[in-house]
Parts: sequence; structure tokens; C-alpha cells
Amino acid sequence: MTMEPRRFDRLGETLYEAVLPNGLRLAVVPKPQFASCYAVFAADYGGAHRSFTVNGQRCDTPAGVAHYLEHKMFDMPGGDSAMDLLCANGADPNAFTSSSMTAYYFVCTEKFEENLRLLLHFVSTPYFTEETVQKERGIIAQEILMGEDDPGIRHYYELLRMLYARHPVRDQVAGTVESIEAITPETLYTCHRAFYSPGNMALCVEGPVDPERVLAIAAEVLGAEPGAAPAVDFGEEESLLPVESFRLLEMPVSAPQFIIGAKFRPEKSGKALLRQRLVSQLALRALLGASSPFYTELYARGLLNRDYSYEAEYAAGVGTVLVGGETSDPQAVLAALNEAVAGVRAGGLDEKRFERARRASYGSRLRAFEDFESVCLSAAAGLFRGYCAMEAPELLAGITKTECEAFLCETLAPERLAMAVMQAGKE
Repeated sequence: MTMEPRRFDRLGETLYEAVLPNGLRLAVVPKPQFASCYAVFAADYGGAHRSFTVNGQRCDTPAGVAHYLEHKMFDMPGGDSAMDLLCANGADPNAFTSSSMTAYYFVCTEKFEENLRLLLHFVSTPYFTEETVQKERGIIAQEILMGEDDPGIRHYYELLRMLYARHPVRDQVAGTVESIEAITPETLYTCHRAFYSPGNMALCVEGPVDPERVLAIAAEVLGAEPGAAPAVDFGEEESLLPVESFRLLEMPVSAPQFIIGAKFRPEKSGKALLRQRLVSQLALRALLGASSPFYTELYARGLLNRDYSYEAEYAAGVGTVLVGGETSDPQAVLAALNEAVAGVRAGGLDEKRFERARRASYGSRLRAFEDFESVCLSAAAGLFRGYCAMEAPELLAGITKTECEAFLCETLAPERLAMAVMQAGKE
């Protein structure tokens, strides 16, 4: 088989794609004028994938398995560390686990094919023992405790628990000190068999590489067997209303922090999902961006500063809008947000501001395509959900103001909002 090229004239890029007989989804963006190569080997498996059925057998696993597995995958039979071997080859490797994905990656300027073979080999070759799994438990427990002491992480998960009653996205990806006690080598082997089969994975590469060589190496190292496809169960679909609308937290922070959140239902997959992602991002930029009346007026009043962000987060089958930052008056910010949405409901988004937001969104996406890591991770996410991330600029041009207004008015309705406020405790 061969790689099929797709030319994206708006971006000046060519994307080569293929699906191997074993089910592996492959995307390569050749950049012959560059020196660096970036490769990510990702599994459609994250912290929220805790209950699943494979080969007719139901499995319920404790919180933190995906993250634990990521830590242990660098161990190789014979005592070698894949991390050390890649570094010795001049590569800069790492990995991460989110609620919906586990990714192993490296960047290098030499020995690319050797490093790619090593990446594919160690991720597809599990090796766990009672001793090594037990040794890692203390390391991960310390990581969990550090996260619990981090105001930003604590604040984020408190807000998710206010929004979601049962969905596992509400729990920390790393799990808890108690939950990881139940993780054994057998647990890790079971989850690796279920989620690390080629048919549940994607390989994305960008750099001065030959797409056909990447395909040939992947086919050689990973073999032809696709493995069984796991069916994930995230539980019963939840209401779009929050579980709790307001919560006050106390931690040693220098200034009060707020996060406002709301849930929405994402499209299942394909171009509809990509379009929805673009609509949600453009809508939030138009309403809440750095040049919006919402931000500029609150900034002028001293109620917002540069420690401010907003996003539409898509993870594990759910969608969440998050707006947060520092403020001396969280209720005033919430009231201003409700007022801004009411203005959209009454008169729509301002046409000039909307088009300015579209141009800014287009520019930020073009800049993102200059970053190899961003390109490869976006490509992997798209491959898992049935869309091509490089189609985003073309789709963005056709998104209407009406679509964005509908998203804002539905998602940010007052009854759908939850706010978590964090402030320093009283002496």
C-alpha cells in the first residue's frame, strides 16, 4: 500500500494519510526544508476510559490506570529504559496522558528512523513486574499529592465536579492515592491489550521525512494484527444543568481566582465535530476575547487582568466551556458574563467584531501550523474522531454569525453556569 497525498493550498502543506491493514491510522507532513523531525504515537485512551468491554468481557478499572501505564511503558525487558535509549540517540522524548488520549513522542535532528523504530517498539511491548509497578506507586502518589496542592489543578477539578455528577472526566487523570493502590501488573496488561492495539492508535510525523518510509517502518514493527476494538462506557448521559452552581474554596492564593463553566453536547465525530469545535472557539473569541467589550470593560474597572483565559474543551465525549482568571469581585464578573450573553440573545453579535474575531482565529490557526507538535497532536485527535485538522481554515471561512450566536445563547444560559471561587483562608 502507499500513502495518499492531500494538498491544502491555503496552508501550503501536503498531508499524506493511510490506514494500515492492522488498523493503525497514519499521517505524515513532509517538511524537507527543516532539520527537526517530530513523531507522536498516540492511543485513543485516557484517564476517563475506565469502564470498557473488549472481546465480550466487561472491565472496570480504578482511576489513574492510563497515567500509570504511561509511566511504566518506558520500561523495557532486560532493564533498559526507552527514555534513556532515545536520549542517547539524540532525541528529546516525553509522554503525557489527558482525559482522552495518551501520547508518546520525540523530536530529533538525526537518527529519525532508528528513533521511530524504538518509539513504536517500546509503546507496543508491555513489560511490567510486581516490583517495578510497586516502585512506581510511590512516585505517582507524590505526583498526585503535588497536584492536590496546586491551586490551579485543584480549582479546575472542583469546577468539573460541580458540573458532572458521574462522568469520569470529573476525576483527576492520575487518580487518587487510594485508587492507584488497586493497580497491578495484570491491570496494566489488560488495559494495554485493550487500548494499545494498532487499530486504536495513530502515528503522526512531521519533518524532513519520506512518508513511504514511515509507513514501511510502522508496518514492519507493528505487524498485521489489528487487535480487538474496545467499547468504552462513560456512563449514562448527564443533564446539561450543573450539579452545583457555586462553590467557595480556600487555598493560599495571592488573589481570588474564579472559574465559570458550562456543559454542552459535542457532535459524535467527523466534519460535524470539527465544525462545532471551530464554532465554539470563534463564538467565545467574539464574546470574550481580548478586544471584546466584556474583557476591555472589566479590565478598565480592575475586575480582570492578563491572568484570564477562556476555552471550549472537548474530552472523552463531553464538551465544557471554561472561563477563568483573577478578580476581586467574582460575582461582578459572572453578572457581566450573563449581561453579555443577554445582549447576544437580544441583538446578536456585532458584525464587525465577529469578522475581526474570525480573522484573529484564522491567524492563530496559521501560527499553530508552524509548530510541529501542535500539527501532530491535532492530527492525532482528528484521526481518532474522524476529521482532518488541516481542513479547519477552509471550514472557518464558512462559519456564520448565527451559528456562533446559537452556541453562546444555548451553552451560556444562566441556569447552565457553575462558578468555583478560590480565595485565601482567613488567618
